[in-house]
Amino acid sequence: MVELSYSLHLSNDRNKSKKGRKTAKKNETNTTSFSNNAIQNYQNLSKVDKHNLRKYDNDQDLIYTILGTSSIVEDTKNLYLILFERARKKYNDKQARNDRKIDNYFNHISNDDKRDLACEIIIELGDMDFWADKDDGFRKKMIDVFREQIDDLEELVPNFKIANATAHFDESSPHLHIVGVPFKEGMKNGMERQIGKSDVFTKTSLVNIQNKMREYCINSFNRIYNLDYTLKEKEEGRNVDINVANMNDYKKFKREKENNKKKLEELNSKVNDLEDKSNQIVDIIDNLKPTMINKNNFTISKDELEEIKKYINQTKNTTTNLKDANEINVILDKYDQDLLNHSIEIKNLEQKIKTRDNEIDRLKSNLDIERDRVDELEDEVSRLEQTLNYFKELWNKFIKFLQNKFFSSNKYDDLIDELYNNDILDKKDMSIIENEYAETYEKDDEFER
Repeated sequence: MVELSYSLHLSNDRNKSKKGRKTAKKNETNTTSFSNNAIQNYQNLSKVDKHNLRKYDNDQDLIYTILGTSSIVEDTKNLYLILFERARKKYNDKQARNDRKIDNYFNHISNDDKRDLACEIIIELGDMDFWADKDDGFRKKMIDVFREQIDDLEELVPNFKIANATAHFDESSPHLHIVGVPFKEGMKNGMERQIGKSDVFTKTSLVNIQNKMREYCINSFNRIYNLDYTLKEKEEGRNVDINVANMNDYKKFKREKENNKKKLEELNSKVNDLEDKSNQIVDIIDNLKPTMINKNNFTISKDELEEIKKYINQTKNTTTNLKDANEINVILDKYDQDLLNHSIEIKNLEQKIKTRDNEIDRLKSNLDIERDRVDELEDEVSRLEQTLNYFKELWNKFIKFLQNKFFSSNKYDDLIDELYNNDILDKKDMSIIENEYAETYEKDDEFER
């Protein structure tokens, strides 16, 4: 039974430093270049566009866009309009201040150092060894498998919409690059619908997505290829980066070990033959007869001499082959020990990572609470500003009213004086009231005190 590996990876910035994330978001001309980078802004999206669509390469035969166009940037911008434009307009209609309005949500998120602009998911079925001897026709049938994976993903994760999906056949294994936008709905603060990577792709949801997509993928593959393959057991924990040079050597020696299995079996057979030959040589030696001239010398026939020579040559060849096999085993034993040590290090690191992730989740939770609090305070400030503007206008009307009465009738003089004496009006107010030609008075300073 053939077993295939499967991987579904979500791009992230977890392995970037805080400084690196800050630089990627705030410096539009100097993005970072760590592996698994999240699509944080326009610059990152542009780089993904060039990589996924191979815009630096004239040979496009091995690149196939299943969903979207020849511009991932434009595909994503258009998806933003479909997902967020209605919510943006509704949000803007509620804003009294123009500086709180959002002109373009795509640009707004691109300039936000707290949220990612989009997400990239990479899907791969089968490893390099599986695909090594497959022809182009066999490999290209994966397009139909990937097309079903796209449909399955959008059905499985309704709050993730795909802007572009492109398959690559120019590397060791066919794989699919998906660029999409996760979103959350029903928000009370800000726009009703917003970008929401951390809400859509949680640790729990991502594990569930990977498990379901694995099952869907192998089912699609077997149906489309008319095969009956299974999936390798899913590896627990995180993917671990292993030194490429070491892994290449290890794979080389491992292949050599497989190739030498037959040789080892042959060697065992030769060893058995040697044992038989040894017995024959012992018999020959035991039956040697002393010469007539010197009893310390023995006579041997030509045939017996040839048998002894064959035995010596066979022994040399077998010994040489055994040495080669032993050298390979010694090297492999060393790599096995190295991997064992590495495995122990990985377990220790995984424990540290788990502890760190728990702390990060706690801090993220606190941060989300504080963000919600900030949004509430901003809304409160906006309401207070509206109230303040209302009273400013009301005060201006009151001063204008007193100004008109001051010049139209003396009966209001006592009222105005009383307001002044009780500190309701100040000198500046009196100056405006007494000035018939005064312009509308903005009582900013008075409301500040």
